[in-house]
Amino acid sequence: MDERAIEDRLTTVERELGIGRKPDLRALGFWRVVGAVKTDPALVLRYADRIGRIDREAFRRAVPLHVPAFIGLGVLVIGLVVGLVILVLAPQLAHPWLEIALLVGLGALDLTTHGLAHLVVGWLVGIRFSDWFVDLPSKPQPGLKVDYASYLRTPARSRAWMHASGAIATKLVPFVILAYALVRGADTWALVVIAVVGILQIASDVLLSVKTSDWKKFRREMKLARAT
Repeated sequence: MDERAIEDRLTTVERELGIGRKPDLRALGFWRVVGAVKTDPALVLRYADRIGRIDREAFRRAVPLHVPAFIGLGVLVIGLVVGLVILVLAPQLAHPWLEIALLVGLGALDLTTHGLAHLVVGWLVGIRFSDWFVDLPSKPQPGLKVDYASYLRTPARSRAWMHASGAIATKLVPFVILAYALVRGADTWALVVIAVVGILQIASDVLLSVKTSDWKKFRREMKLARAT
């Protein structure tokens, strides 16, 4: 795609936004533009900010349930701390409250470490985030919206590991808590539940994430890194 085509498609999307519409970015060729820009550092330098503005505005019109990313960060940190406190206090409880506390702690860490891993790794490699959102009904799990200008300026390999970080963190959590539960003498039924949660999460990544989510994006960016 040459620069004239890039200009034409970006101008078309901006026109749609300017008259108050919710543009279909894929149908208008916006993501083809992004793919072309990614392959050329000179195009990134020229178009990153413009693409970031378009992406952010289109996202906020399409997803009304969003708040600034720092609010999401606060919620995630609070959830993480609550989960850790529950796990620390769990050994002081009698059965079956010990096991219930371990499962509640597992849930809290599972829900929070995914987004926090994206945030931490993203910030380390230069990616920023603009919003925390829930996209109902298609994506009921809260997510973080990247600032696409900073995303484009970050090397493809680093972008790939940002995507992978959330999935890796979530897959580690059940097995870390399983080891903790074993040491604390949890009943067998709780150990089985924790192990099943971990196995199901790995299975969901193998069957789904490589096609639609984090691992798909990881593979896309690693492929681009190898090509460029």
